[in-house]
Amino acid sequence: MPHREPKPGKGAETLAEIRVTKDGPYLVSGDLPLALVTIGANEEGESVRYEWGRKFPERAQVALCRCGGSATKPYCDGTHAKIAFDGTETASRKTYLEQAKVIPGPVMFLTDAESLCAFARFCDPNGQVWTLVGETDNAEARLNFVRQTCDCPSGRLVAWDNETREPIEPPYEPSLGLIEDPVEDCSGPLWVRGGIQVTSADGFNYEVRNRVTLCRCGASKNKPFCDGAHAAIKFKDGL
Repeated sequence: MPHREPKPGKGAETLAEIRVTKDGPYLVSGDLPLALVTIGANEEGESVRYEWGRKFPERAQVALCRCGGSATKPYCDGTHAKIAFDGTETASRKTYLEQAKVIPGPVMFLTDAESLCAFARFCDPNGQVWTLVGETDNAEARLNFVRQTCDCPSGRLVAWDNETREPIEPPYEPSLGLIEDPVEDCSGPLWVRGGIQVTSADGFNYEVRNRVTLCRCGASKNKPFCDGAHAAIKFKDGL
C-alpha cells in the first residue's frame, strides 16, 4: 500500500474555494478560469483527448448550478428552490487512499476509487488501464497507462511509480471545466482541476485533490461528486 497521499498538484496553494450550499448551487470564489471542455473520441468512439472551447468570464465569486434545472447554465438562476431540489451530500468523507484499492504492476501500480467514477471512459482504450498496469515493464504500454490514468477527470484512477512510491499527476493550474460528451450525447460534470478546496454545506473540507468532478445534473447518488448519472439521464446543459 502506498505511504503517501496523491499530491494535489501545481496550484494546490490557491485560495480558491468551491462551497456547496444546502440544496442550492456551488459558490465558487477565487477568479477561476471556466471553460467548456469536450471529450474527444477516435474513430472507434473511444475517449482519447480533451478539446477546450468557449471561455466564461473570471469572477471573484459566482454561483454555479448543481440542480441541473437552471435556464442560465452554467450559472444558478434559483430554479433549485422552485423544484425543491434535494442536494443532500452523500459522498464518503474518507481520503482518496482510504477509498481506493491497489492493483500492482511490474514497474507501476494503480489505485482505483471506483465510487468517484465520472464515466469519461479514458480508461478503456488499449485494453483498459487495469490490464495495462500489468504490462508497465513495456514502454508503450506504460506510456498509454500513464496518459489514460492522468486523463481520468475525477481522479478515480492514479498511476504510481513502484520505485519512488510517488503518484503521477498532471501539473494543472487551478481551473474549472464544463465537460461535454458527444459520444454519449450528453453534458457531464464540473471538472475541478489543480487542487481547489471543496467545502460541504456543513463546513467539512473534502480532501484537496488535483482532479475532481462535481455533479451538475442533480442526479448523482454520490453528491457533491459525479457518479456518471448524467449519461444515464442524457443531461443537456444547452451550452
